[in-house]
Amino acid sequence: MPRHDFVKSKVFDFYRNIDYPTYKQEKEALQIELLKLQHWVVENQKRVAIVFEGRDAAGKGSSIKRFIEYMMPKNLRVVELGIPTPNESKYWFRRYEKHFPDPGEIVFFDRSWYNRAMIEPTMGYCKKSQYKYFMSKVVEWEEKHIDQGLILIKLYLSVDKETQSVRFQERIVNPLKYWKYSENDEKVREFWDVLTNYKEQMFERTSSPKSPWVVIGSNNKLEARLTSMLYVLSTIRYDEWKQFKPLAKKKPRTRYSKTIEGVQFNNLNYRQLKLLETLEAIYNA
Repeated sequence: MPRHDFVKSKVFDFYRNIDYPTYKQEKEALQIELLKLQHWVVENQKRVAIVFEGRDAAGKGSSIKRFIEYMMPKNLRVVELGIPTPNESKYWFRRYEKHFPDPGEIVFFDRSWYNRAMIEPTMGYCKKSQYKYFMSKVVEWEEKHIDQGLILIKLYLSVDKETQSVRFQERIVNPLKYWKYSENDEKVREFWDVLTNYKEQMFERTSSPKSPWVVIGSNNKLEARLTSMLYVLSTIRYDEWKQFKPLAKKKPRTRYSKTIEGVQFNNLNYRQLKLLETLEAIYNA
C-alpha cells in the first residue's frame, strides 16, 4: 500500500542563509545539546539509530562528523559498510541488524539498508526480486525493531545536480579530498534520472508514521548540518529537550583585563588571563 508520510523538515527555514559566525555559534549550542542527549541515552539505556541517506557528495559524512565531534566516543559508532558479500546480499536485513545499537548507544549509518532501494537497483547490483522483497518488507522490519525499543531516525540529504557537479570537481582537484572521488561516482551520475525515480518510490513506499523519512536540503552544507542536528534533538524527548531554544541570543562571555609592568591587556578570555598570571609569576619568581 502506498505511504505518504515522509516529512519535509519543518526546521529547514530556521537556518536559511545563516552567516558563518552565527553558524559556528549555533553549532556549538547544538553540540552541547547532543551531548546532553547522549548522556540521557546512556543513563536510560536507550538504543538510537540515525540513518543518513542521499546522493554522493550530499554531505552525509561531513554532517555525521559534526554530530560526533564532541560526543563520548565509547557510546557511539559510525557504520559505513562496503561492498556486500554474496551471503550479505542474500540476507540483507541481517547484514545491518548486527550493527544496530546496544543499550546506551547511538549508531550513525553513513548509507544504510536503503542502498537496496536506490543505488543497487539503479546500477543493477541486485536482482529485481531482491528489490521487490526489500520494498515490501522494510517498513515492517523497521517497525518491529521500533516496537522493541529502537529509536530510528531516517534523514535524506537532498542535493541538486549542479551542486553535486561542483563538489565532485572540488574533490578531483583538492589533494586532501581526491580519495573521495571514484569512477563509480561519475557512473552513478549518468543515471541521475533513474536514481531519482527510485528515490521517489522509496519516499512513497518506505515511510510510515512510526518511521518517516525527513528530507533536508543540502545544497548549503552549513544549513544541512544544523538542520539535521536540530531535527534529531527535537524528535528524541531527552530530559532537557524543551529547554533548548534555536538561535537564542547567547550571553556575552566574561572578559578580563590584566596589567603587567604597566602594560594593560584587555578583552582577555579566562585562559588568556590565567596564562598571563602564570607568566607573571614565573617572571617574578
